Amino acid sequence: MVVSTQSKRFASLELDCGVTLAPVDVAYQTYGTLNADRSNAILIMHAFSGDAHAAGVDEQTQQKGWWDSMIGPGRGFDTDQYFVICSNVLGGCRGTTGPGSINPATGEIFAMTFPVITIGDMVRLQAKLIESLGIEKLLSVAGGSMGGMQVLEWAARYPDRVASAIPIATTPRHSAQQIAFNEVGRQAIMADPDWSDGNYYGGKLPGRGLAVARMVGHITYMSDESMRQKFGRRQREDQGIFEVESYLRYRGSQFVDRFDANSYLYITKAMDLFDLAAGQQSLTAVLERSKTKFLVISFTSDWLYPSYQSQEVVSALRRRNQDVAYIELTSKYGHDAFLVEVEEQSEIVKGFLVRVTKGVNRR
Repeated sequence: MVVSTQSKRFASLELDCGVTLAPVDVAYQTYGTLNADRSNAILIMHAFSGDAHAAGVDEQTQQKGWWDSMIGPGRGFDTDQYFVICSNVLGGCRGTTGPGSINPATGEIFAMTFPVITIGDMVRLQAKLIESLGIEKLLSVAGGSMGGMQVLEWAARYPDRVASAIPIATTPRHSAQQIAFNEVGRQAIMADPDWSDGNYYGGKLPGRGLAVARMVGHITYMSDESMRQKFGRRQREDQGIFEVESYLRYRGSQFVDRFDANSYLYITKAMDLFDLAAGQQSLTAVLERSKTKFLVISFTSDWLYPSYQSQEVVSALRRRNQDVAYIELTSKYGHDAFLVEVEEQSEIVKGFLVRVTKGVNRR
């Protein structure tokens, strides 16, 4: 399946911080076919470092999508049955308006003049995209990690526009530890002399700081067991360093080639600011209007987004007798499990979507 990225421009988007972005672009890809009554659409939300290219082979890069093992014919999100959409988030650097975009008011790149954004802002832009495609109600919204935060925001903000929600390996709010890891990454970037207060566009990129930020982040995506099995204490004789050191350096340098440092700052801050129950008495209160069917998935070895955070959401839903299924999958891969442990995850998602579809068709 060869796919291409599309783009839509909207006149404006009002942000939670009170600033209005005008205009705003959103990059997205679609897979499968929208049915006649437009009832089979599924919106996939990507994690922090992802983008709109979730599945298939990109016609320009020739690379597979980041969740290609889950999206496609016969897979968890079966494109023979469903119309699947994935967009790059607001603040991103892969076609959607972000700090690397031109500020139309000045004709200059936004850089650090880009306004503060939230997960809610990302979801409002996605809602504009879905509406522009003529889709009144989504069959499902799904995503892992930061994508799962967006799933929860969709269910809370638009309870009548989402038939089902699949938040995976995620949280309703960051803990102090999770905020701390993100802050280390941000400080690594800003300590790089080449960051130049964010005004590095057209010059030397803050590659050293961004690489270190990615290295720190990547450690949190893996588990102790997966790192032990993958690397142990083996050393690279040709380089005189441990294999895990070589791996992290490679991951860091690879990230610099595809991600914008300022987007890193803005998106991680949006994750830290996210609190699904903000302004409400409890998670139960913010989710009580929801008629959405939930499938919540977590993984035993995920220490970045441990299962207790998913269980908070499940408990809040069950207190109001809402339709929620919860599964904690056994895995050794840590937080990355939602990207790599797809066989069992795929079967669970398939069965859940069949049940949701039957419920929609009976109405």
